[in-house]
Amino acid sequence: MWKKISFYSLPKNRPLEAVTHAQLPTGLIFENFVRVFFASRNHNNISSVYYVDMFLNDKKVDFSSISEYPVLIPGDIGTFDEHGVYPSSVVMYNNKYFMYYIGWNKGIEAPLFYTSIGLAVSEDGQSFAKLSSAPIMSRSEHDPCLVTSPNVYIEKGLWRMTYVSGIKWTRALDGHLQSHYHIKYAESQDGVNWKRDGLVAIDFQKGETNIARPSVIRDQNGNYKMWFSYVHSEIGKYRIGFAKSKDGFFWERTDDAEQTNIDCSQAKEMICYPFVFFFKNNMYILYNGDNYGQKGFGIALWRE
Repeated sequence: MWKKISFYSLPKNRPLEAVTHAQLPTGLIFENFVRVFFASRNHNNISSVYYVDMFLNDKKVDFSSISEYPVLIPGDIGTFDEHGVYPSSVVMYNNKYFMYYIGWNKGIEAPLFYTSIGLAVSEDGQSFAKLSSAPIMSRSEHDPCLVTSPNVYIEKGLWRMTYVSGIKWTRALDGHLQSHYHIKYAESQDGVNWKRDGLVAIDFQKGETNIARPSVIRDQNGNYKMWFSYVHSEIGKYRIGFAKSKDGFFWERTDDAEQTNIDCSQAKEMICYPFVFFFKNNMYILYNGDNYGQKGFGIALWRE
């Protein structure tokens, strides 16, 4: 089961542009600490990526100061990330850090939006440069509305990705727009050019509208485990789901209670955007609570 050990709240002494949110916490694991990247919004609700270092053990967590400047900022007018950038997955390869991030664009009618996947590279894990002003993955035949929230890992030279695929928008009788997205699989030989054929990893269950932000690990027995967020139409708020796999292609969704229940006072209405990782023989999960992480992110430890 998950045992909450800490909650990171945005400090009073923080950059002026980091007004609210520590959204989509994304860990980069070093030997003695974990760097957590997250998206904070300015007064115009446009997000940039900052980070804080966590020094943690199985009882407590200490935090560094928030980064003085953002490590990633929105793009120029008309680009795929003009209205905000969000971290999603960081991979180390050839002594460089590859950050797969989300670029966000406003739609003409709220809440319509568009997202694509970008890539930024760093040599020190602190200063990132965008590979291109264009995305490395955007809408396609298999993903007609959006792509977002990639989870990337490398196995035997093969780059593997689970990502969120937007398949449609619908309009209710009252005129309200509703997004619909689930989780698909892609792979690559170089981490830049991705092959996708529409393979669905986690599909909707009855009544669900959105399945978001996958986080995949491989346990000591070689089995794959995935945590993700989902929204059921009767609840209307995110909850945490769970699935398992023997090969990382085909998944069995179980939503086991012990894998998905996290006690957190900051998640009274919503809990979402999990990021699971190993650090010094322990397994931890980062997550957001109410209003998509408006106040910060939580940290919980796995206890057998």
